[in-house]
Amino acid sequence: MEKKFFAPSELIVNEDGSIFHLHLKPDNLADKVILVGDPGRVALVASHFEDVECEVSNREFRTITGTFHGKRITAQSTGIGCDNIDIVVNELDALANIDFKTRNEKDTLRQLTLVRIGTCGGLQPFTPVGTYIASVKSIGFDGLLNFYAGRNQVCDLDFEAQFKKQVEWDMQLGNPYVACADKELTDRIAGEDMVRGVTIACGGFFGPQGRELRLPLQDPRLNEKIEKFSYNNMKVTNFEMESSALAGLSALMGHKAVTVCMVIANRLAKEANAGYKNTIDGLIEKVLERI
Repeated sequence: MEKKFFAPSELIVNEDGSIFHLHLKPDNLADKVILVGDPGRVALVASHFEDVECEVSNREFRTITGTFHGKRITAQSTGIGCDNIDIVVNELDALANIDFKTRNEKDTLRQLTLVRIGTCGGLQPFTPVGTYIASVKSIGFDGLLNFYAGRNQVCDLDFEAQFKKQVEWDMQLGNPYVACADKELTDRIAGEDMVRGVTIACGGFFGPQGRELRLPLQDPRLNEKIEKFSYNNMKVTNFEMESSALAGLSALMGHKAVTVCMVIANRLAKEANAGYKNTIDGLIEKVLERI
């Protein structure tokens, strides 16, 4: 079978041999990757490393690869949103599975383990501020996975149909998809002390999450309907902005992925912790131990 060739316009490699956005070279990448949104949080993750072998920054993408308790780990920032996840996951996969010299796909898949550590807004009484939530399923409001072949094979279509029915989904908003995290990785990372939840990845922080400032909402009752949604004893537990693209793209590519978040605001109780940056280190430590 002829190997797939990736033209310079599709796989953009910088003059120094690094990938276009991340500025990483293939040997900079570990098999275990911790993803964070905030570039400043990369240093917080890396502060637990015994040693650091490389540090690279470009735009919102900051990378530190090092060792934690004998495990080689890459800490990588993504910035905010599923569009950035599209860049990061595709470029990480390219670093692992494309030969940059021949521009051909490698013969053997190199599987990555990707754990996103983030923050979120809780939507249920049992997800107060400070709760850790592992996203078993992620409902993508972003529409990103709809642009890739095989989308239906890695999504829970029954869950998707029920969600659209129960919340009276307006297709003007795009077609939501339901991506599933890797079960083995989820069980390992979540352990016995995290809520296993259903997460909505929104395409924005304000209107898409039901926040109304000066602009009125297309459906002012959408959050209320989301909070009441239930299917197979599962309810929507939280809002964030990246989990669906991470789970969906990783499943399509053959990687293991899960998102774990700390609740910093509970939309139901209308409470928030703006000083969460001082407390998220506990979640980082758990993930480093379990990844």
